[in-house]
Amino acid sequence: TAFELTRQVFSYTNHTVMGEALEKWDMELLRSVVPEICSILERIDARLKAEHPDRNLFILKDNTAHMANLSVYVSSSVNGVAQIHSELLKRDLFRDWYACYPERFQNKTNGITPRRWLGLSNPELTALIQSEIGGGFLTDLDRLAELKDKIDDDLVTRFNRVKLVKKQQLCDLIWKREHVVLAPHFLFDVQVKRLHEYKRQLLNALSIMAIYFELKAGNLPDFTPTAFLFGAKAAPGYDRAKAIIRYINRIAHLINSDPTMHGKLQVLFVQNYNCSYAEQIIPAADISEQISPAGTEASGTGNMKLMLNGAVTLGTLDGANVEIVQQAGLENNYIFGSTVEELESIRDSYQPRELYDSNPLLRQVVDTLVDGTIESDAGLAELHTALLDGASWHKADHYFLLKDFTSYLDAKLRANRDYQDRLGFGRKCLKNIAAAGTFSSGRCDSTQRTSGIYKKGISVQAMMHNDTRSVLERVFFPNGQIGLFFPKLLFPGAHSIFRCCATYGRLLSRIFRLIFVKPA
Repeated sequence: TAFELTRQVFSYTNHTVMGEALEKWDMELLRSVVPEICSILERIDARLKAEHPDRNLFILKDNTAHMANLSVYVSSSVNGVAQIHSELLKRDLFRDWYACYPERFQNKTNGITPRRWLGLSNPELTALIQSEIGGGFLTDLDRLAELKDKIDDDLVTRFNRVKLVKKQQLCDLIWKREHVVLAPHFLFDVQVKRLHEYKRQLLNALSIMAIYFELKAGNLPDFTPTAFLFGAKAAPGYDRAKAIIRYINRIAHLINSDPTMHGKLQVLFVQNYNCSYAEQIIPAADISEQISPAGTEASGTGNMKLMLNGAVTLGTLDGANVEIVQQAGLENNYIFGSTVEELESIRDSYQPRELYDSNPLLRQVVDTLVDGTIESDAGLAELHTALLDGASWHKADHYFLLKDFTSYLDAKLRANRDYQDRLGFGRKCLKNIAAAGTFSSGRCDSTQRTSGIYKKGISVQAMMHNDTRSVLERVFFPNGQIGLFFPKLLFPGAHSIFRCCATYGRLLSRIFRLIFVKPA
């Protein structure tokens, strides 16, 4: 049937387990804009419920269209983007769907393109690798494994020289853009990613305040001079994310203005972080901060880019961090924090205020949000309240910052001490590079093609243009009104509505390409 044809064409790759990121649309809003699509959604929902009357499966519920459920139902496969993420989809987010369609659920760990994130952004490291294993690894990243048997003191020394060159280049760029002087001989501890509470930039900031207080008290005599670098942007209406940005910048002002910290500690939140900036920051990083609580990050690709450029991972067992550690070794990275199972076991009983009351250093750094150590405001005070008392829509410290704080600080300081052994730390970096081959986007695409996503689907190029249009018209526009659909999209906000009706921007856009673009 036409419905089965549609299902064979499409696959659904989920990229988040966050409920707020799984699109849900009020049907009355949709009906006012795209009534034909609403009737299609109703027909699909009726078909689903007729097929599975005894299961808790739905597309429409409480007059709301659930687009993730639609994606699962009208697809031949459902993909997670890291091993742990794929398991969470089956066990939690789509548990009822997995019980009905277990054969659809697959793992497709994300990948990155080495041509951009190694060849283009780090030609010096590329040349070093090529001198050891020859060319061709930018298109066959698995060849990086050949480095493992070549790692010796000489190669580590040459790698450290390359890293210093990249750090100097970044320092020059930061002076030009930010008018801030960074010392290239500092350890560069980097967290660059979208600003979100679950990514726990706030935890990083709190740990920096802890280090600052401990340095002031003389409790860290062997501390390696460190520059903590942040890069992120917040969504326009995300007030808490903006408050975290203000907090980090105020920490930077406090520390960078303190004469006792000169030559020891620096903090910088770069302006207008984007991919072009990332191409400069990532090759210069020594430590890659990947610190989301276990079970929240789908995969991540920044962790892979930093690994490929010779940074060790300071992270939790979340997303693709799990596979990074599997490939490169626990001994070559710095893993901390609670596991998914541990967090699930305490979710209903967790009392962060008990940790706050029992740990003087933790209490001291959390209170910097409100006690005048830095300039405070209503947003920072709200962050303080959210950590200790929660809010109307979530429990206290719902991303477990206080729970993981001590473990995180210990791991961060251990990495800081290890950096002083330049040969030993450089070996860890090179072992991460040698283990990065599996994170190529070429591997990810090849896996999809050989696992059946493409093979069992209809060959779009082979379909006759007129037949395709005829079939899809019968499915989606049974009254022959396909030409009437487009004017309804020509209004402000149409893109958002189109995205929702396109199963995360793909379904209808691909359908229209099939209908109106003839195969070559």
